[in-house]
Amino acid sequence: MDDVLFQSDVTILGVGNVILRDEGFGVRVAEYLDAHYDFPENVQIVDGGTLGIELTQFVTGTQKLLVIDSINGHAKPGTRFAFRDGDVLAHFQDKISAHEVGIQDVLALLTVTGHKIPTVTVLGAQPYDLEAGVELSDEMKALVPEVVAEALEELRKWGIEPTPKKYVKSVETDRVAEAIAERNPCEC
Repeated sequence: MDDVLFQSDVTILGVGNVILRDEGFGVRVAEYLDAHYDFPENVQIVDGGTLGIELTQFVTGTQKLLVIDSINGHAKPGTRFAFRDGDVLAHFQDKISAHEVGIQDVLALLTVTGHKIPTVTVLGAQPYDLEAGVELSDEMKALVPEVVAEALEELRKWGIEPTPKKYVKSVETDRVAEAIAERNPCEC
């Protein structure tokens, strides 16, 4: 495991495509957690975006993995989901999006190479809007605090006690990086 780039005991992994509105829900929740909470050194927060097998470098060696995602559970928009351990791979068997296949492949690869993650939880919600755009729908935005609370509760069950930050970082999820760069050009 010397070739693992980012090894941590606990990994919070936000996944999704942030240019398809609610599809980026997992990434937005991870950004919120990172902006609002301090975590012990053995916890990493990863924006997994739509990475596939490349996620292996971030999760190999992790003992507890919390994945946050926009989940197509063929349910009413806004329906929340939680999958744990054995139910996680069963959930991903039926998925077709690039990041969901990527997670399935990563978990399967780690299992067959003897690096299975002992504890895996996936939290998420059925999306409302998958049209092009970087902003979550208002309905999906309203679910962020609820899923954040679920994530914090799951982490507490694992013995992780995040502390609220005294100074909260601004999270500009409604703008693309280029627009922010144009507004604030680098004076290098």
